[in-house]
Amino acid sequence: MVITEKIGNLNFFSINNRKIDSLLLEWYETNKRILHKKTISGMEVVMKFLSENQQLTEGDVVYEDDFNIITIEIKACDALIIRPKTMFEMASVCYEIGNKHLPVFYEEDEILVAFESPLFRTLLAAGYDVSQGKRKLINPLKTSVSPHGPSRQHNLFSKIMKLTNPPE
Repeated sequence: MVITEKIGNLNFFSINNRKIDSLLLEWYETNKRILHKKTISGMEVVMKFLSENQQLTEGDVVYEDDFNIITIEIKACDALIIRPKTMFEMASVCYEIGNKHLPVFYEEDEILVAFESPLFRTLLAAGYDVSQGKRKLINPLKTSVSPHGPSRQHNLFSKIMKLTNPPE
């Protein structure tokens, strides 16, 4: 089966007694344009997304028929869990991670990064509240503006800067 687009999200989708089959993805596979995988039940799936910046996330529906729905499920992975205490600490931690060009994720008041031992030791040595655990990396932190993005005013970096720099 070839899938060329996502058709919705399970949170806003009518299931109507259909069987839900999950397509398990690693966090780093969520923005791949071409992917060959099997669902949990063993169905072969080929994803060929033609549009730019296709980002799959937990619960996205990529297929439906009268009997089945195929949804995306992100696998949990080893992650660094960082709990910044202040906005300054948040900016400092994100700067450290950004210098390593690693994708950053967030969940409530935590910053998440796929586990990397040297970064873990660096953040521990700097005194940050950091631990290791299993997490689903599903909320990527978008800090830069995509060339096709809607507005420069709504990225997280600009929000942090507004909070740390009072208006003149």
